[in-house]
Amino acid sequence: MRKETQTLLFDFNYLGKRCREQTTLKDTKANRRKMEKVLERIELEIIAGTFDYGKFFPGSSRAKVFAANGNPGASQTAPATPPITEVVVNTAPSVATTKAVTPISPEPSSPTFAEFAAIWLGENEAVWRRNTIRAASIHLNSYLLPYFADMPLYSVNKAHCLDFRAKIAREGGSLKGKTLSAKTVNEVMQVLGAIMAEAAERYDFANPMQNVKRLKARKVHIEPFTFEEVQLFLKHVRPDYHSYFTVRFFTGLRTGEVHGLRWPHIDFDRREILVRETFSHLGREYTKNEGSQREVKMSEPVYRALKAQHEASGHFSDYVFCSKVGTPIQPLNVNRRIWKPTLKRLGLKDRRLYQTRHTAATLWLASGEAPEWIARQMGHTSTEMLFKVYSRYVPNLTRKDGSAFERLLEQRLGGGA
Repeated sequence: MRKETQTLLFDFNYLGKRCREQTTLKDTKANRRKMEKVLERIELEIIAGTFDYGKFFPGSSRAKVFAANGNPGASQTAPATPPITEVVVNTAPSVATTKAVTPISPEPSSPTFAEFAAIWLGENEAVWRRNTIRAASIHLNSYLLPYFADMPLYSVNKAHCLDFRAKIAREGGSLKGKTLSAKTVNEVMQVLGAIMAEAAERYDFANPMQNVKRLKARKVHIEPFTFEEVQLFLKHVRPDYHSYFTVRFFTGLRTGEVHGLRWPHIDFDRREILVRETFSHLGREYTKNEGSQREVKMSEPVYRALKAQHEASGHFSDYVFCSKVGTPIQPLNVNRRIWKPTLKRLGLKDRRLYQTRHTAATLWLASGEAPEWIARQMGHTSTEMLFKVYSRYVPNLTRKDGSAFERLLEQRLGGGA
C-alpha cells in the first residue's frame, strides 16, 4: 500500500524484473480479494507464456518497455513443468505478491444459489423459530429464487444485488402489480445478505452484499388509546373477553405472548406473569428472543381479571385464554369478531390489535414509571427502543417499581371496580 494515498498496488516479478503498478483502490478486504483474482490471472498467463503486460496495465511505462522489446513474455512457450503458484496479499507492506504453494483454478468452485440456499435453510431450521423459518422460506421462494436460482454463488456481484433490489421494489418480485414497502424489501435483502455472507466465508469469495445499504423506511407512528378510550372499550366489550383485553391493555404483552399464556406461568402469590412462550397459527414455541423471557408485574386490575378468568376456564384448559373446548384462541378470530366490531360500535378510530401494547407503554410513561422498569416489562433489553418509539409520551421519570402506575389505576378505576 502506498502510504501517501492509502491505496493498494500490485507487486510481482516478470522476466526477472520487479514490477510495481499503482491502483486507485482503497485498502479494504474486498479490494484485496479483487486484486488477488487479477494476480491469479497474471500468474496463469505468465506460466502459459501468454502474458501481455499492456493488456493489464495499458498506461504503464513498463508496458511500453516490454512492448518495445516485442513483449517477450507473450511469445514464450510454456515451460514443460510450470512453477506452482498461489496469489497472496502481504499485510506489511500491504501489497499484492506471490509465493510458491498449491495450484490455482482459474474459476472458484461453488454451488448454485438455489443449491446453497436449501443447505443454508436446512442448517438453520434447528435453531430458528418456526415463524422465522416461514418468513425466510417465503422470501426465498417468492423473490430470491426467481432471480438468483441458477447463478453460481461466486458469480453473484453487487450489481446483481442492486438490480434485484430495484426490481422487487419496482415490480413486487413475483407478486406482480404490488409494490413492496421499504420494510419488506429490507427484509428480503436481509435474507439475501445472510446467505451471501455465509457462502462468501465458506467458499472464499468477496461478499457482494457487504456494502449494500438498507432502504430508508418510513417511520411507523403509534396510535395508543387514551385512558378514557381504554375505560370505554373495557366497559362495552363482550363480557367473556373483558379479562383478555384488561391483560392486553395493562401488561403490554405481544399478541403471541397473550395467546401462549398457560396457567403454570401465572404466579398469583408473587403477582407475576411469567412470559416463557408464544402461540400462533404455527403452534406453540419459544418467545421472540432471550430478552422476551421476563416476569411482568400484575397490577390490581390485571390480578382481578386473571382470577376471574381462572374461575371461568382454569378447570378445563391449560391455556389462560381459550375456546370453549380448551384450545388457544386464534388472533384472527379475535381481531375480526371482537376487536374491530367493538371499535366500530363505540366510534373509536380503527387500529391494529397491537396498539394495546403501545397503550400499556404510554400509560406507564404517563404515570411516571422509570424507563428501565418499563423496558423490562415490555421485554426490551435496553431503553433505546422505548425512547425511539415513545419519545413524545415521556414526562419526567422518577419512579422505578410500578407503584406510580398502580396508583393511577386505583384513582381512575377505583379500588373494587
